[in-house]
Amino acid sequence: MVGKVLPPSFYNRAPDVVARELLGAIVVHEVCGTLCSGRIVETEAYFAEDDPACHAWRGKTRRNAIMFGPPGHAYVYFCYGNHWLLNAVTEGEGRGSAVLIRALEPLTGIEMMQARRGGVRLQELTNGPGKLCAALGITGRHNGLPLYSGSLRIHAGEGPAPRWEVGPRIGIRVGTDILARFYIAEHPCVSRRA
Repeated sequence: MVGKVLPPSFYNRAPDVVARELLGAIVVHEVCGTLCSGRIVETEAYFAEDDPACHAWRGKTRRNAIMFGPPGHAYVYFCYGNHWLLNAVTEGEGRGSAVLIRALEPLTGIEMMQARRGGVRLQELTNGPGKLCAALGITGRHNGLPLYSGSLRIHAGEGPAPRWEVGPRIGIRVGTDILARFYIAEHPCVSRRA
């Protein structure tokens, strides 16, 4: 069910292209010999230009510096003082764009993920960006790490490309008019339909 690790070149493209093509890919996190993984079923693209919702829109800061680095690295930030969120940096160095991983279908290490999330139902285990980070044990210590080596990786999925849909972003105040949220059609683990 898991293909090769996606190389840095995969991420060195426009965020909307990467967001679509990440659907069906597998996020893997290994901690102390326990492997947790999930299939990506929902993403959101954030553009370096003309996108007020993008953290890099106003320029480089200490918080968003990873977004301006090489593609294929994790940009993990704390949201609303409550949740860690995982993004994949896209495009070339200096651009400042990324793809938010919004939802996963749990695959392996489900007992560990449920323990981290307080025993929630399987369908609600990773159906949101904060939920999936909590379930997989992803925190700020992963910020800046490559997603193509080490304990946190994204692998190609196997099988045919999934049928996807696109809609407006959710959970933010600005940039909701941009159609940049991609999700596998009719998948039960998607956070919310269009």
